[in-house]
Amino acid sequence: MNRTDTAQVEQQAPRRRSRHRYLLGAVGAAIVLATFALVLPKIADYRDVWDVLQTLSWQWAVALAGATALNLVTFAPPWIVALPGLGFVQAFALTQMSTALAIVVPGGAAVGIAGSYGILRRWGFAGPSIGRAVTLVSLWNQFANLSYPVLAVFLLAMQGGETPLLGTAAFIGAGVLGVAVAGLAAVLASDRTATDIGDLTARLASWARGKIGRGPVAWGGPSFDRFRVEAVELLRRRWHVLTIATYGGTLTVFLVLLVALRALGVPAAEVTAVEAFAAWALARLLGTIPITPGGIGVVELTLTAALVGFGGNNAGVVAAVLVYRFLTMVPTIALGLAATSLLNRPARLGESPGSHDAAASPRRDAEDPNARRN
Repeated sequence: MNRTDTAQVEQQAPRRRSRHRYLLGAVGAAIVLATFALVLPKIADYRDVWDVLQTLSWQWAVALAGATALNLVTFAPPWIVALPGLGFVQAFALTQMSTALAIVVPGGAAVGIAGSYGILRRWGFAGPSIGRAVTLVSLWNQFANLSYPVLAVFLLAMQGGETPLLGTAAFIGAGVLGVAVAGLAAVLASDRTATDIGDLTARLASWARGKIGRGPVAWGGPSFDRFRVEAVELLRRRWHVLTIATYGGTLTVFLVLLVALRALGVPAAEVTAVEAFAAWALARLLGTIPITPGGIGVVELTLTAALVGFGGNNAGVVAAVLVYRFLTMVPTIALGLAATSLLNRPARLGESPGSHDAAASPRRDAEDPNARRN
C-alpha cells in the first residue's frame, strides 16, 4: 500500500466511525421508541398502570426507599476492595458518577470505565493501580452477570419450571464464564502465559477494530504481564471479599425489583421469587449488550415479557418494571451529577494525592519508572 492509499484509508476511517455511531444510535432510538410507545402499551394500557401505581401504600413506599438506599450504598465496596486507599465516600461518589455516565451516554460500560479512570487520576492514584482496579471490578461484574442465568436455571429446575430462552442464555453464559475464568487463571499463572494471551487478545481486538474502521489497540502482551504482577498479590488476599462485595451489590438490584413486584400487586402466587430472579438474570445479561445507554428499552421489554410469561398480571408487572427501572437509574444519575463536587478531593482527607498508592504498592512504584509519570 502506497502513501496515497494509506492517506485515503486514514481519511475514510473517521467517516466510517461516524456512520457506525449514527447507525447504532438510530437502532437504539428505534428500540426505545418501540418499547415504550408500541409494545408496553399493548401489554398493559398506561391508564391501568397508573391505577396500579396509585394503590401503592406508604409502607411499601418505605420498603422501596430502603431497598433503593441499600442498592446505592453497595456500589462502593468492590472498589474499596480492589483499590486500597480508596475510602467509602470517594468510592460512592466514583461509582455514582461512572454509572451515571454509563446510563446517559452512548457506549454504555466503556464510557463508565473511562470516566472512572479519569476521576481516579484526578484524585492522585497511579495508573497501574487504577488499571488493576478497573479490570478486576469489571471482570467480577461480568462473572456475576454470566453466572446468574446459570443459577436461575438451576433454581427453576428445582422448582419444576423452565424457559427455553433462559436455558439458552444460561448455556452461553456458562460457556463464556468458563472461558473467561480459565483465561484469567492462565494469565495469573505465569508471565510467559500472560504475555502470550495478551498478544493474542491484542491481535484479535485490533482485527475487530479494523472491521469497524478503527486503528489497532495500543496494548499487548506486556500489558497483561504488568496486570498479572499487580493483581496476583491483591487477589491472593482479597478475592473472596471482592466476590462477596460484587454479588452482594448486584443482588441488591434484584431486591429492588422483587420489592416493586410485591408492592404493586404481583404476589408470589403469580410470580415466585425464583421466577422473578430468572427474569431479572436474563434481562441483566441482555442489558449488557451496548445497544442503548443503560439497556433502556431492552431491559424493560425483556423483564416485562418474562414476568408476564411466568403468570404476572399485565398492569402490575409493567408498573413494577417501570418503578424498578426508575429507582435503579434516576437516583444514580442525580447523585452522579451532585458528586462532581468531590472530584478534586484527595481519596483520603489529610493526605496528599497519590500518597495512598505509594503505601499500597511501594515495590511496584519503585520498579516502574512510569508509575511516577502516571
